[in-house]
Amino acid sequence: MATFLFDEIIFGPVRSRRLGVSLGINLLPVMKKICNFNCIYCECGWTNDYGKNLSSLPSRKEVYEALDQKLSSMREKGQHLDVITYAGNGEPTLHPEFPGIIDDSIELRNKYFRNATIAVLSNATTITKPHIREALLKVDQNILKLDSACDNTIQLHNQPNKKITAADLINELKKFNGKLIVQTLFLRGSYKGHAIDNTTQEELEGWLNAIKEIRPSEVMIYTISRDTPEGGDLEKIPLKDLHSIAKMVNDLGIKTQVSG
Repeated sequence: MATFLFDEIIFGPVRSRRLGVSLGINLLPVMKKICNFNCIYCECGWTNDYGKNLSSLPSRKEVYEALDQKLSSMREKGQHLDVITYAGNGEPTLHPEFPGIIDDSIELRNKYFRNATIAVLSNATTITKPHIREALLKVDQNILKLDSACDNTIQLHNQPNKKITAADLINELKKFNGKLIVQTLFLRGSYKGHAIDNTTQEELEGWLNAIKEIRPSEVMIYTISRDTPEGGDLEKIPLKDLHSIAKMVNDLGIKTQVSG
């Protein structure tokens, strides 16, 4: 089915179902996805040739100038802004100048919209690197993916191009000492003949145990809302089921946010 890619460094502001009025920043090439995951539900489509287009990334200076111009224009027009969000066409922390870009965004946020927050949506694969961890700890909403605590499900849902285990990922997330938001996408269906459902009792027990260990400040629970590269073989999880999962997290004393 049809998917989409961002064609600019700065996009929006848009109304995000999880973050409010969001100004997006794409640190990856325009109209080209670069990610070390190949998630079967990704709205940007498949990752086809990871690592071959790093030369086409926008420079730190280009990102600074584009964000400066946009925030200045928004303030002049009296527009509202809740959050500056790093997302875009893939994994933003793969940008080699990511830490410096985060410093720049904090500077510009403080200049134009002091009450806005800064968010990063990441698949958490780079958090083993100290400079990435330090940069993420500087932002207001450090949103890191954990779709499952089961290795087989991670391999099927996320299709990482690097060796990664659920145990290793959970241990790295624990090192943030609660200064993170865990984001989990739940879905059912099938992919290449494999049944998909990360809402089974076994899946939820493992995932909840991981949440207990990580103790994030918040958990964002959601399901697919746009077209996916896999098409009609993937199914949205009903909102009532998402709220049931959220209650389990709330019972752990952890705040949740649900998006259906």
